[in-house]
Amino acid sequence: MECHGPATVVFDQSLTDYDFGLGHPMAPLRVDLTMRLAGELGVTRTREGGPGLRVVPARIASLDELETVHSPAFIEAVQRAGASGRPEESFGLGTEDNPVFAGMHDASAHVVGASLEAFQQVWSGESVHAANVTGGLHHAMRDRASGFCIYNDVAVGIQYLLDQGAQRVAYVDVDVHHGDGVQAAFWNDPRVLTISLHETGRMLFPGTGFSPEVGGPDAQGSAANVPLPPGTADAGWLRAFHAVVPDLLREFDPEVLVTQHGCDTHADDPLAHLMLSLDGQRAAYLALHDLAHEVAGGRWVALGGGGYAVLDVVPRAWTHLLSIVDGRPLDPDTPVPQAWREHVRELFGRDTPARMGDGRVPSYRDWREGYDPDTWLDRAVHATRMAAFPLLGLDPQP
Repeated sequence: MECHGPATVVFDQSLTDYDFGLGHPMAPLRVDLTMRLAGELGVTRTREGGPGLRVVPARIASLDELETVHSPAFIEAVQRAGASGRPEESFGLGTEDNPVFAGMHDASAHVVGASLEAFQQVWSGESVHAANVTGGLHHAMRDRASGFCIYNDVAVGIQYLLDQGAQRVAYVDVDVHHGDGVQAAFWNDPRVLTISLHETGRMLFPGTGFSPEVGGPDAQGSAANVPLPPGTADAGWLRAFHAVVPDLLREFDPEVLVTQHGCDTHADDPLAHLMLSLDGQRAAYLALHDLAHEVAGGRWVALGGGGYAVLDVVPRAWTHLLSIVDGRPLDPDTPVPQAWREHVRELFGRDTPARMGDGRVPSYRDWREGYDPDTWLDRAVHATRMAAFPLLGLDPQP
């Protein structure tokens, strides 16, 4: 594998200021540990001209940039709440999911600025691939914070591409939760295809993302959703992914592929009920990399997202992602560096996995080999294909 050009990760330490406080699942530590692990393994560049991802600092998004997606009233509410410490519950601020914290606006706008840097790197051609693991805040709505997300960096980044003249942008969301905020932002825009694979909203927040959700009246076929049954593991998840995502992307023919990589699909994640391994997640990242080269000339923006097994899963998963963004995928049998494990042990008094993988060999049964209506998974995939495929001129049958 090669990335066929320069690749970038956007990061500076102050991005970890996006912090809802002690005990909140969205711990900034998961980002810090990821970047530390990536550095230990040589995934990020340690010297100018050396191997690894170039690390680029992030800026703070401007009010004008935020207002391409969010209402001025909402942005003002975020600023007020961050300054006063008082809830603005009509805007989703001060809830259990989205507690108010000092400097909330600047910290949230910084995450958006980091993602915008990644989008600008790719659109300008300065980088063929760019990543921001602090991004992927896909639940935030135009006038409301939701699901640990204040500003929707993904939607702001996609809107930037459209404002620069892009005519077709594809977004694939592999977080365990439905990418509802991004879907809502572009619900009636035929220039943006949103695809989300997630645990069914019958069981999990935000309670949306069902197969009939296919886009607004002027953009039918611009959304596709695969609501997966709880307990879905590598084989079922990869079966669903390959039955839906490649065909839609090939038909849509995007100029840029944008992906969100919440790793809360892992079996150890405490907030959801899918059962993927690190090896299954890595297989998805590899597939998305290859699709970026097949359908979008390699132009790929990769973002973070959810993931709440902070020590054992998130740093390994996102380090794999970054290595694939760099075009030098890590072998799952790679030892986790002892210095990194000792750092975690000093902080938390316990051991972490010794290898970069979970010892699984992910495989799946191709959809063309037959559809089993007696299984929940296959019924869900079939419903998505039947709803979305004809709207893009595709045959939904195997």
